[in-house]
Amino acid sequence: MRHALETDHVAAVAVLATRARSVKQALPLGLMWGVGHTLTLFAFGIVILLLGTQMPASLAVVLEGLVGVMLVLLGGDVVRRLIKEKIHFHRHRHHAGAGHFHAHSHAGEKTHDANHHIHEHPSAMPLRALGVGIMHGMAGSAALVLLSLQTVDSIGSGILYIVLFGLGSMIGMAVLSAAMVAPMRYAAKSMTWAYSGLTVVLGCFSIGLGAYTVYHSFQVI
Repeated sequence: MRHALETDHVAAVAVLATRARSVKQALPLGLMWGVGHTLTLFAFGIVILLLGTQMPASLAVVLEGLVGVMLVLLGGDVVRRLIKEKIHFHRHRHHAGAGHFHAHSHAGEKTHDANHHIHEHPSAMPLRALGVGIMHGMAGSAALVLLSLQTVDSIGSGILYIVLFGLGSMIGMAVLSAAMVAPMRYAAKSMTWAYSGLTVVLGCFSIGLGAYTVYHSFQVI
């Protein structure tokens, strides 16, 4: 759970959470990040346990740099969507359903199209969060976690370690992503400019952290 609070993890999931409109949508987002992270750790962990080796430091640095590139792209995409596509919120209800907020774009429109309010709410699991989790599982911080596998006395203990670590990361990130949605939802409910400002801050933070990570990786190499 502590590992889920790494700065680059929080930045990536915070950016992903800008797409979530409720805790119900945010929870699977965090869970899928944890699943992707655990799958990668499991793959690397099995190799370490069976071969008695460890991830080369040079490879860990390169993977950390790729995570930085991913953070830049995630942050840039959020800012692009917000500015270019003119995304904003409206409160409405579907016939007899409960009132709720949803975001949509008016890019290329000269007038407001009421049909934007006729939409389907996303039901697919957030595959993007899965991909981000997989990428984070290959990063340098995860490689440090894998070092502890060399202290276990059996393959079974190592697998159990990875499973428990994965469960902790999934629970920790699910709770964190749900908590991140609360201020975003409040900002959207209160005023669109507040939501837009908070989204831009998150996007720029992700871009800045990603650029710093890439720069640091090149310095190490």
